[in-house]
Amino acid sequence: MIAIIDYGMGNIHSVQKALESMGAKTIVTNKPDEIKASDKAVLPGVGAFDDAMQELKTQNLISALNEHIKSKKIFLGICLGMQLLFEESEETRESMVRLRSPLTLSAVEVSKGLGILKGVVKRFENKDNLKVPHMGWNQLKVKNSACPLLKDLADNSYVYFCHSYYPQPKDGRLIAATTDYGIDFTSVLWQDNIYGVQFHPEKSQETGLKILRNFVSL
Repeated sequence: MIAIIDYGMGNIHSVQKALESMGAKTIVTNKPDEIKASDKAVLPGVGAFDDAMQELKTQNLISALNEHIKSKKIFLGICLGMQLLFEESEETRESMVRLRSPLTLSAVEVSKGLGILKGVVKRFENKDNLKVPHMGWNQLKVKNSACPLLKDLADNSYVYFCHSYYPQPKDGRLIAATTDYGIDFTSVLWQDNIYGVQFHPEKSQETGLKILRNFVSL
């Protein structure tokens, strides 16, 4: 059973439909016990980093996520769902600046990611006439062909992106694929039972379905 975690921040039903087209049995849930009992878990995500972390806290889902991952069960983070795995995001600091908040730096830093992976989430710079958010089709440059998600996937395959931020792992060995958008950013990561994709496989046609098929078969 694959638990698709519903915390109000993702394309839940699109992900579910895509996984079920692969023959997977799924459950959409925000119940910690159902997440803990699942064989695999998927954390989708669309929206703001801080809002997502607040929803996970409010719904008491953080301990269930940690337990699922620490028990070596398969986990997939999609887009914001992958970013949340990291220690912190530049989105937090920038939102405080935009609001001209009187909060001190230490108060701003209270809002963190899950901290399961070492590293930060960074914002694309507005340079070289590149639009932010990065939206549309772009290519995957495979860096680690041993990554099970990328099995039988051709290098430079196209997938669909919609994001302004990207993860920057401290350990480069986590990077399974990158994508060029002014810089080479991490678009697929892999560490043991943890997988993450910055794009939306459920919107990436045949390439995305192949990646989800590989996930289901793990």
